[in-house]
Amino acid sequence: MESEKAKLYIVGTPIGNLGDITYRAVETLKAVDFVCAEDTRVTAKLLNYLEIKKPLVSHHEHNKKPSCEAVANRIMAGENCALVTDAGMPCISDPGEEMVRYCADMGIEVVVVPGPSAAISALAISGLDTSRFSFQGFLSMNRPSRFEQLENAANIPDTLIFYEAPHKLRATLDDMLKYFGDRKISLCRELTKIHEQVIRTTIAQAVKRYENELPKGEYVLIIEGCKERVAAETLDDAIAQAKALVDKGMKKADAAKHTAKTSGFSKSEIYAALLENSDE
Repeated sequence: MESEKAKLYIVGTPIGNLGDITYRAVETLKAVDFVCAEDTRVTAKLLNYLEIKKPLVSHHEHNKKPSCEAVANRIMAGENCALVTDAGMPCISDPGEEMVRYCADMGIEVVVVPGPSAAISALAISGLDTSRFSFQGFLSMNRPSRFEQLENAANIPDTLIFYEAPHKLRATLDDMLKYFGDRKISLCRELTKIHEQVIRTTIAQAVKRYENELPKGEYVLIIEGCKERVAAETLDDAIAQAKALVDKGMKKADAAKHTAKTSGFSKSEIYAALLENSDE
């Protein structure tokens, strides 16, 4: 390797097309003593394709602490390690970030070997603004946390990047329409694979599309950032803005909270007005 002192190498791997592996990544995987992988079965297939034989250890969401200690101990004992994920760059919405943090805290040198990234690849072909962007990763499975993330992202002017699994896409698009309104969106699926597809549309049209179409493959969602909001000058304006969100399916309390952040009026007075004007 590059010096006598052992290191942790963060190695980017293909996101779909195995031919996207870099020369440096291949040479690094050949030279290290062992490979730390999110799913050893997936990584074994890649190593077999490259005709590389290396010991594999696992590092995933459910064994992060013990695996960090075990890997760090091996590196400090003189073994070089390559950290990979199932696809793309390790540590991006990935348990590998814990490994990097732990090794850095232990004084272990960490070297990056760049490779493909689904987020950046999707952004590049989205057709949306690439000058400034905000990577949001996967939405939380916890509903309050999920809605809080969407609420915070709704006011970001930069292009937004989300990851989503096919079985959750419909619900996610519904939630995005409620919190973001109808914005431009590019749905990028199966990037670099045979069935690669980029759907450039709006959130409302995407919701309608997937009412009758079964989502397939892993998605990267690239969404237009927030355009300049018109501030509510009166309480009636704020109530009208909140009511519009309720009409899209947002709960009254969430709509009041969301509108309060973009106006000079309190959540309680907006919420009270929504309740007073409710048909329920």
